[in-house]
Amino acid sequence: MGIIRKALSSRPVASLTSPHTIDHYLDQIHPMLAAENVRARVVEVIQETGDASTVILRPNGAWKGFTPGQHVQFGVEVNGTRRIRCFSVSSSKAAKKDTFSVSVKAHPDGYVSQFLHNELQPRTIVYLSQAEGEFVLPRVVPDNLLLISGGSGITPVMSMIRTLRDSGHRGNVTFLHYARSNEDEMFTSDLDELAEQANVTVQRIYTRKPEPGVELKGRFHVDHLKHLGIDPTETLTYVCGPAGLIATVRDTYTELGAADQLRLEYFKVPSVDLDAADATGTLTFDDAKIEADNSGATILEQAEAAGLKPEFGCRMGVCNTCVVKKNHGAVRHVISNEISANTDETIKICVHVPVGDVNVAL
Repeated sequence: MGIIRKALSSRPVASLTSPHTIDHYLDQIHPMLAAENVRARVVEVIQETGDASTVILRPNGAWKGFTPGQHVQFGVEVNGTRRIRCFSVSSSKAAKKDTFSVSVKAHPDGYVSQFLHNELQPRTIVYLSQAEGEFVLPRVVPDNLLLISGGSGITPVMSMIRTLRDSGHRGNVTFLHYARSNEDEMFTSDLDELAEQANVTVQRIYTRKPEPGVELKGRFHVDHLKHLGIDPTETLTYVCGPAGLIATVRDTYTELGAADQLRLEYFKVPSVDLDAADATGTLTFDDAKIEADNSGATILEQAEAAGLKPEFGCRMGVCNTCVVKKNHGAVRHVISNEISANTDETIKICVHVPVGDVNVAL
């Protein structure tokens, strides 16, 4: 099939099928047939908690696999409309199966996550991108590794630790997970099994309903690292979760001189301060010939408020679906707080807010 797929993806075939792609015609035969487009059939939907599910997927031959920690753009068609969001892979790369899984927490305003949790059925065909993302383990994993997650940020970290377990990694791994309560915790049975491994330390902290007898309580604090005997300056650390957790861990590591040991992945962008000093001026949507007072919200949110419908995917600055050209003006990245004022640069409108007058090609 590899040779056939390569032939179907060749330039001569593309010239014959132009202006469409070969996948356009293969899709008419069966949606799982594709030379380049990734499709997957749902094998099973597992309820993890009251609002979280794991979807086991069997991809077609166009799938190139994943590296633990990566995500996919996940698309479903409902009533003739395809909706796309980014979800992290949660399964082990070393499991040697023809399936993989994504795990998702259903958010009240998340159309795709709600559909996935409540309505997605086995045998449904979903539309995927290839695996993406740089939040991955190094090729050679060090002997001491710390994984920190909060809430649904546990999903890419579970892919990492499952892969380490299945590949026979013998180094010391500490898994520090924060959840509101035991009822809100995903992968409880897996965490219990991981905790039985000699080289793995699993510490769960429930921030709203602490378990009796648990020594560590509350949100992340440097004392939690001290209790676990972790030296941040000598421990490669991965953290994934909401903005508050990441900001606290990042500040702690910076104060301790360990910033170079930290790898970060946001699972939810920080909230935007609508009263910030840069919420001034006019935002111009050049293609639509629309101007609006800068509200201080992200450019994507302001475009939607102006009646425009720009493309978007994750709304977290990950998938690049919302990239557009900024003609001129300054913008601030809501995660890094970096300000950029280059002319004719591309920006991700889901994570950039205007600073004063800004003109974008929308």
